[in-house]
Amino acid sequence: MAKTISGVYTTSKKDGSTYYRASITYRTRHISLGSYDTEEAAHRAYIQARLLLHDTTVGVLDYHAPSALPFEKWVSLINFRDNGIYIANPIYIMRKMFYYYLNPDEILKFDADELFYYSSHKIQRRGTHYFAADYGMQVNILNRYGIRSYAVEGRDYFFLNGDILDFRTSNLNIVNRYIGVTREVHRGRTVYRTRIHIRGNYIVGDYDTEEKAAAAYNAAADLLEKAGCKKKYPRNYIETLSEAEYTELCKTLVLSPKLYDLKFTS
Repeated sequence: MAKTISGVYTTSKKDGSTYYRASITYRTRHISLGSYDTEEAAHRAYIQARLLLHDTTVGVLDYHAPSALPFEKWVSLINFRDNGIYIANPIYIMRKMFYYYLNPDEILKFDADELFYYSSHKIQRRGTHYFAADYGMQVNILNRYGIRSYAVEGRDYFFLNGDILDFRTSNLNIVNRYIGVTREVHRGRTVYRTRIHIRGNYIVGDYDTEEKAAAAYNAAADLLEKAGCKKKYPRNYIETLSEAEYTELCKTLVLSPKLYDLKFTS
């Protein structure tokens, strides 16, 4: 790979064709700026990167397309300039939090203690859901807060300040964190109602705590599977209870009598 003009290196593909790589060194760190079809495009990327790293009046939202650099690299360079940490993902670190820029108009907010994870896990959007690429799988970022993938915003969890892109824990109010459990007001009192889906939704019962309701779902699933139901139900893991406490709790649970009458044919 031969260097031609500042920040630009000429190299070849396997088929013998030529392309150009741009890079820059700042604070002893060598940063790749990407590959380009022409020497001129690669040099423009180098010039743009040098400007960002030395001109503190240029901010993240000063980005305008088309640009010599992709937006993600723009964010990474400005964060490195301002905070002294180079992160390949489009993250800008603030005090006690950071921004993750999917694009100039879509900015996710996280607590600082999430920085290690999102520095190495790229966020993608599919429809209205946000996922992190993790070991080849797309993991809903809500799962990191104990929010189920099929939970409904406005029913199972709330963004307290109304910003659905603000994933700081102080902004998340998780109401229903367990499978089959919803918090409801019934006859003037708040209860945790457990439902389980068989051929339709069956009410398992109403309980005074979330943990009891979650355990009731597990007990109902056990009952149905022992009765010959072929459906495999996921179980709730109740981290606030020890194994002994969970066992004792299950002994006190009352389930709907209708569940005991269900019959399943093989």
